[in-house]
Amino acid sequence: MLKNIYFLFITMIIFTGCTSKQQDYTFDVKPNTKKDASVEAVKLIGQLQSRKDTTHITVTLKKGRYDFYPDSAFVREYFISNHDQDNPKKVAFAFENMKNITIDGQGSEFIFHGRMIPISLLNAENITLKNFSIDFEVPALRQLKVLEVNEKDEEILAEIYPTGNYRVENEKLIILGETYEIRPESAMSFREDKRLTYLRRDLNFNPQSVSEQSPNILSLKGWDQAKETSPGERFVLRSYYRPTPGIFLSESHNTTIENVTVHYAEGMGLLAQMCENITLDGFSVCLKGDDDPHYFTTQADATHFSACKGIIVSQNGLYEGMADDAINVHGTYLRITKRVDDYTLQVRYMHPQTWGFKWGETGDSVQFIESEKMEIVDGHINTIATIEAIDKPSELGAKEFEIKFNESLPLEISEKGKFGIENLTWTPEVHFSNNIIRNNRARGSLFSTPRRIVCENNLFDHTHGTAILLCGDCNGWFETGACREVIIRNNHFINALTANYQFTNAVISIYPEIPNLEDQKLFFHSGIVIEGNTFETFDRPLVYAKSTDGLIFRNNTVMFNTEFKPFHWNKHHFFFEKVRNVLIENNTFENGLDQVNDVRTELSDENAVTIKK
Repeated sequence: MLKNIYFLFITMIIFTGCTSKQQDYTFDVKPNTKKDASVEAVKLIGQLQSRKDTTHITVTLKKGRYDFYPDSAFVREYFISNHDQDNPKKVAFAFENMKNITIDGQGSEFIFHGRMIPISLLNAENITLKNFSIDFEVPALRQLKVLEVNEKDEEILAEIYPTGNYRVENEKLIILGETYEIRPESAMSFREDKRLTYLRRDLNFNPQSVSEQSPNILSLKGWDQAKETSPGERFVLRSYYRPTPGIFLSESHNTTIENVTVHYAEGMGLLAQMCENITLDGFSVCLKGDDDPHYFTTQADATHFSACKGIIVSQNGLYEGMADDAINVHGTYLRITKRVDDYTLQVRYMHPQTWGFKWGETGDSVQFIESEKMEIVDGHINTIATIEAIDKPSELGAKEFEIKFNESLPLEISEKGKFGIENLTWTPEVHFSNNIIRNNRARGSLFSTPRRIVCENNLFDHTHGTAILLCGDCNGWFETGACREVIIRNNHFINALTANYQFTNAVISIYPEIPNLEDQKLFFHSGIVIEGNTFETFDRPLVYAKSTDGLIFRNNTVMFNTEFKPFHWNKHHFFFEKVRNVLIENNTFENGLDQVNDVRTELSDENAVTIKK
């Protein structure tokens, strides 16, 4: 009896303590009322930032719909990689300079109004976000459903969806957000089954005139798609503007995101920069099921990781309907603009959507690359002694830096040539597994990191371009870097590459941008294994590789179908340019493998490719 009383007493103490702690961190807004939850989000963040106890706590929200409006939200100056650098930005949840917190939405819907960043994590540690979805009441992307086509008069009658929130001005269509407006300039073509239309990519939206026939019914005259379309086709209208991601992570450590879904974002679904250790488990960028009337999700990538380190784990996700990749992992090359002395360089961010944020720190290891041939300069690895912005008081908003090194610089490094600098410290290992990628524009996944990459057990279902891309570019996008260990195994590819985009030379495309490939002496990528995968394809190209030393294609199964008519300019299963140590062995081809016609090799030694049955 005494034992039972003691147990009850202890239980009451624990329960009371937990209850008291939970009451200190509240989200006091009633769901499903459309009350402005931004007010309570600001209060909650204030509570969390002021707490003295740094033990891990969980803030639990009542399940329901919460509406967030920009007028009451945080106002921040953020410079976000691969987004438009306009400021200030409105932020609903700004988790800044805090640690050891879990936010559990218990299946809630977070609905945002106007142009906002739903969630940001800056200089945060051990933060978990779980069990909620992100969507916007009025998306910037809109779609047209074709109702009638008069090909002779080049006229299309179409319904706009979501309904309302538009106007016609001077015979032009203007899309109205809740706090902004845009003029669409491009379109993505979708079939009724929500797959992008065969051979239709990046269409211009430039009708000579737009008129309103009745509410939400538009007449489009003089648009060249009148000769290509038919009733039932959907056109998703978009601009190339990408102001805000759904979730923004910067300089944070040990972030976990579980069972979180982004249904729409005007930029990317998730953007992480200068972060260490990120786990996405059940994170999705997707529609609201088969009955969702929308055909689109994000304006750009589903997930994007710029200059991160540690390990990135992305598993059990669904990525569909976005206007770019499911995942892109890379660093950023800076262009060398001046050699100050033998230990000092001035450097610059080059891409208009990538600048304004920290690039490196004291102690980081870097290497130099010649941009035309994409060759490492002398295998030189230098260590940063100091790095300072030279066009701004700090790295915030900066484009140019002066970097001093502990070691003397290679003699050839100067502003007289085209040289870039790569930060090797901020490069991550990547595990991308058990995901579904389907019905998206451009590529399925893009990896550019020298550390281990494992891409396994994924379904790539009707990616409109290349399913997997290994890139590297110090001339246009300025995205690093060379891959050294890549394992692509046990994936299922179904009819990828139904239109031509940049870098889409095959289902798996190893395609660094190298302006002067002929004079290149050193190989860019290496250590790539493609094994145990199943390819279902209607066309010929399977693997393209450029400037690669060490590629194995083994134990794969290749099957063919007739869903689409073959169209690709690349008529070879394997197309290699400037390669060596390539092995193709023990694969099953439904129609066999013709070594003469199915394998094309250029700029390589005679024994560069070995084929074994």
